[in-house]
Amino acid sequence: MENTINGEHIVQIRGVQAEGKMAAPEKRLNRFVHLVAMTERLGNALGAMAFTWATVVLLGGYPDNLDSTDFWLATAIVFLEAIRMFTNDNRLDYQLFFGTRGDFRLLGWNGLLVVMVYLSVVPVLLSKYVSHAAIVGMIPAAVVRVVLALTQLLNGNDGENDNEQNLKTSLDIFYGMVLGQGILYIVACLVEAFSFIPRRYLIHRGGFGGQMGVEYANSYYAYAFEKCMGGAVLAPKKISLITFAMDSLNSDSSRKKLYGAQMLHKFLKKEQLRTKTITKLTNDTRTVVSLFDMLDWKSDGDEQIRLFAAKITAELAGSLRVVQIPGATQLVASLVLDTDHQQTTRDHFLFIDSQVGREDSPIQQVGMGQQNSPVLKYLKQVARYCLIPVDEPSNRRQQNSSMLRWWKRITKRWSIPEEEPSRDQDFLPVQGLLILERLANFDPGNCMEISRTIGLISKMIDFTSYRNHMTSTNEAHQIMLASLSLRVLRRLASTEGKLGVTLRQQILEHPFVLSNLSEILNDSGSNHEQKQLAAEILKNLAMDRNTSKDIEHIRVIISSLMCRFLSRDPSSSTNCNHLLRKTAGQALAMLAMESKDNCLVMLMEPGYAFIRELTATIHNDRYKCITASLLWSMCEHAQCKLSNSDLKGLSDILRLVLEGIMHTKGAELEVLIGLSSQICKCIPEDFARELEKGQIKERFVKRLVDELNAHMRPSPYCPSIRRVIVQHAIYLMEFNPRYANDFHKCWMVEALSKVESTPSRVENYRLLSGDMGLMEHSTAVSTLVARAKKLMGRDSREWARSISSAT
Repeated sequence: MENTINGEHIVQIRGVQAEGKMAAPEKRLNRFVHLVAMTERLGNALGAMAFTWATVVLLGGYPDNLDSTDFWLATAIVFLEAIRMFTNDNRLDYQLFFGTRGDFRLLGWNGLLVVMVYLSVVPVLLSKYVSHAAIVGMIPAAVVRVVLALTQLLNGNDGENDNEQNLKTSLDIFYGMVLGQGILYIVACLVEAFSFIPRRYLIHRGGFGGQMGVEYANSYYAYAFEKCMGGAVLAPKKISLITFAMDSLNSDSSRKKLYGAQMLHKFLKKEQLRTKTITKLTNDTRTVVSLFDMLDWKSDGDEQIRLFAAKITAELAGSLRVVQIPGATQLVASLVLDTDHQQTTRDHFLFIDSQVGREDSPIQQVGMGQQNSPVLKYLKQVARYCLIPVDEPSNRRQQNSSMLRWWKRITKRWSIPEEEPSRDQDFLPVQGLLILERLANFDPGNCMEISRTIGLISKMIDFTSYRNHMTSTNEAHQIMLASLSLRVLRRLASTEGKLGVTLRQQILEHPFVLSNLSEILNDSGSNHEQKQLAAEILKNLAMDRNTSKDIEHIRVIISSLMCRFLSRDPSSSTNCNHLLRKTAGQALAMLAMESKDNCLVMLMEPGYAFIRELTATIHNDRYKCITASLLWSMCEHAQCKLSNSDLKGLSDILRLVLEGIMHTKGAELEVLIGLSSQICKCIPEDFARELEKGQIKERFVKRLVDELNAHMRPSPYCPSIRRVIVQHAIYLMEFNPRYANDFHKCWMVEALSKVESTPSRVENYRLLSGDMGLMEHSTAVSTLVARAKKLMGRDSREWARSISSAT
């Protein structure tokens, strides 16, 4: 499923799940924050009403009737409320004097215990001095409001006349609003004392761990509260962990950027959040650009931000087009090109300026010697013994008690999970190659951008020879760099169209690419994936004729591919070995196409009877097409070198080939007809004998003509099928002119006329790669049609006479 975003990004949704079936991990905390914020906002509303009531009604309407106490109390509350409204934008001052949140934050179970003791003990001790409600709400402004309002409400007197009665009612309304405001603030404070519960729940459901997880939850709590306190009261608040992480990533604070990057990475690893996170991120061009910019942050203290930005980009790379992001691939390349490694075999002696600085200086050597001194080792052992605690033996009876099991369940539920340890993939060059691989697999335009990045392809080719380079990294990283580089190169080399030709040429310009691939194929230490990738790259590079000539001079490549394809190892039946064997065979078939020299190299390879090996392998359905293609090329380009035993092997498989032609379609049919035509050319007597013995001559000829009529519009999957059918007819008629009569009976002349009137540039090539033709034939189809018509016209009189005599 694809979604185009402003013409810049496309999101591929993988593993879509119904969002309604699984609640977001922040849902409970959002509800809790809404409750606390709504309570505080109601208190603020009462405060604003009290402020207006005091200034307009009391101080404005009854200034002369107010006694000094009410006047100064109203004035004090007005100033208090004015200060609250004035400091509303200053979050620090507001929270210190007027806010309700933060008072019991981070106390957890201890905070709950403090609240319970406070509610039960303190009111008893202070009840004779102030009211119980005032004691409960000690935050400073709320206490003042509650104490002042209660004092005046409890000590109020009845008015003697209507005017005083109105004043008394106005005062009651004013103090009632102030009291309500203070009570709401106190209630909000008490409710927030339990905020550790939804915050701890968020830590578990969000996949957070360690002290960082606590900071994530606390930061999100503050973020959600601030969002709820702003804007219209009843307006829906779109608050989520993802938007919080994105806002943090785009902030000016390095710490917030790190938190945002770490959280987004965690969300991308969770199935229920991955799709939503990818959609939101790719919708926000600003965030994507910020992520790419962070890939080039190299200052001290920015290492973690750069690492997590690389991890997030790697997750998004399979859904991004980077053409519209200036310098995107160059920023990714900075992760790969900045690797710290020594080249131990590359530098020519003429290019080495000096050996100074390449060995440890005397000071460094002395320092290393001191670190390895026996005294220092002894002190380290003593420190480990003294500082690392030893686990004490546990009481078995206590472990088995139900109370202990209950307590363990509770502590496990509310404990903070441990942070995930770092992995080998945290290595920045590995992340860079992961990004490049996913970008290349997503869109050919990304491949073009990768090819334009200076030095990037060359660096990846260097990584494929990991045994000679990267001496400063561990072996695991070397293997990962080699495998990922091979994957990216495989994708670039398999690109279709003109872009693919350009990319393959760019890869081939590196002087070590073929030798590195050969090294991987012959190295027993390389894993199957690396060998398969190397074989695939060779197969794709061999699509260009010039490459085949280059590979011809590195005969060890052909030898390695033959060893893999013709393996007699019983383990070759496993899936991984099957893929390697198949890929090696495809590479050989590609190298043999239109290359006489490569065919001769394969045929003369010592230790193999190549034709006999192929005629035995063609019976395996898994490799039938590959083997048929190789035999086709051998017969076409190395016929003069085929021995009698080789020709005997071809004769033995003739029945299998003919039966395949009668029952297959598409590309396999093209290959089998091509092989059949070459066998007919090599051993025509055996071919004719097989047709007569099997009594399939008429059906075979009709099959060829029917397929010729069926492919008046050549398919990109079998572009040469009309060519091989006409070629096969020519070989049959050149061997025995009487075959022309059989073709006449099936209306071959009319079919040839249709081919002549519907020329196609597609069939000038052996292969098609997108809109690009490869392996161009030296003879045009029109020339073959003219030759076939001439052969049929030569015997048209004999054919007419045979028809009349039969009548």
